Amino acid sequence: MSMQKLGTLIFLFFLSFAAKADVDASWLSALAGDDPDARIAAVNNIAASGNPQAAAILSALKDENLYAKESSVYLVNGDMATDLASGKSLTLPPEAEAITINNRLRGVLETALSGLRLFSADKATRLAAATDLEKDVTPEQLPLLNKAYLQENDAAIKSLLQMLIATVNLQSTDPVVRKTAIKALVDSPNANLKPVLQKMLAQNADGSYSEPDPGIRVEAATTLNAINAHIARAELVGNLFYGVSLGSVLLLAALGLAITFGLMGIINMAHGELLMIGAYTTYVCQMLFRHFLPAYEDAYLLLALPASFLVAAAVGILLERTVIRWLYGRPLETLLCTWGISLVLMQTVRSIFGAQNVEVSNPSWMSGGVTVMGSLVLSYNRIIIIFFALFVVMAVWLILNKTRLGLFVRAVTQNRRMADCVGVATGKIDMLTFGLGSGIAGLGGLALSQLGNVGPDLGQSYIVDSFMVVVLGGVGQLAGTVIAAFGLGEVNKFLEPVAGAVMAKIVILIFIIIFIQRRPQGLFALKGRSVE
Repeated sequence: MSMQKLGTLIFLFFLSFAAKADVDASWLSALAGDDPDARIAAVNNIAASGNPQAAAILSALKDENLYAKESSVYLVNGDMATDLASGKSLTLPPEAEAITINNRLRGVLETALSGLRLFSADKATRLAAATDLEKDVTPEQLPLLNKAYLQENDAAIKSLLQMLIATVNLQSTDPVVRKTAIKALVDSPNANLKPVLQKMLAQNADGSYSEPDPGIRVEAATTLNAINAHIARAELVGNLFYGVSLGSVLLLAALGLAITFGLMGIINMAHGELLMIGAYTTYVCQMLFRHFLPAYEDAYLLLALPASFLVAAAVGILLERTVIRWLYGRPLETLLCTWGISLVLMQTVRSIFGAQNVEVSNPSWMSGGVTVMGSLVLSYNRIIIIFFALFVVMAVWLILNKTRLGLFVRAVTQNRRMADCVGVATGKIDMLTFGLGSGIAGLGGLALSQLGNVGPDLGQSYIVDSFMVVVLGGVGQLAGTVIAAFGLGEVNKFLEPVAGAVMAKIVILIFIIIFIQRRPQGLFALKGRSVE
């Protein structure tokens, strides 16, 4: 049994004790009649009454649980029925027939039931109902909106209801009402109002205006400009946010490469596949929770966070010990060899998980988003990934600058022979450094799994961008990697609407080529003897 039907039955139980339903008898008679327009008007009038009985009656009508005999309407409760006009409980007359509805009336019922949520005791429900109505509000809902506005005590919801009422009043035949409504909408962020306002300013074939009143046209133009300005500001903020979001993804993808390529000088073409391994590790963790701990599935990231790092780091260490350790100082051979390794890793994943993409669902606490500026939605998963990227950057900085491992890494990077002479196990440091860079790539894969589907080709989309970030920021410079990642993310998001996604990539690539020609060391140059 659906929750809606259960609510209807509960209402029927309590209604059997009521003396009389608080619904006009003429509206009930119209529901039982054959006039479709009268039935629609009756539904809107019942909804405008805004009481719990109205919600239950309309729900019962939508589920075809209302019965009628002549002009009498009955709600059925088991073997008994309630006459809605008198409130009396009685046996359902055998001649009574279920009231059927068509698609047109069903749509009106759904809209009316949505509007009735404006009278909920829960503030979040009322706000959601008002937000939904903002997308498609109709003149028939004006009485409902007026009553909800008078009863509302929350300032934000009351302001939104005022906007909805003004939106409906744009269609009024009274010029004073239309002008007042236009003035009230000057702060509205609703882009759906633009066609209505533009129609008012449009000229007919004979040179006349659709809106004959010049004063109203002036107000319409002012409001239209204000809405366009608000939309432009929202787009600017949206581009800034999504640019930072893209930059954080690029940062996570490039951070591990900044260590393996920037500090160790290894051109690792399999770095993208380490991202893929981190993403698939996240998928496996989710499946384990889904099968063995379904009640705690939202907590799978607690396992995926260390697992994606450790698995990718283990794969990186295995590659370094078996292949890459023999290729230090031979960049061309390293590039070709790691490219072959990337193909092997992709085919291995295809053999285990299949060639199709797999879905990694966001935990419930990462689903949804926060609405700002009226219409711009900032998704929780992207907000969390931005902070996660900054956390990883801080952790890497602390490891490289405040730990014994970081000291050895910097020593080997600056002067391998001298570090070897003073007792530093350079081979072990190489292994751990490559493992660290690979593990960070695994964390990048975890973040990518929260933004889209996971497939064997996931890493191929980010390997070129990762190298661009590292080269632009300056080889071996952590700060340069951060600035380059966020900078490229912002530039890409602002170029895409103008030039398209493909052309934006081409423009960025050309810019980086020209920049490196002028400044080969990148944004930040290495200092000291390590430059030699």
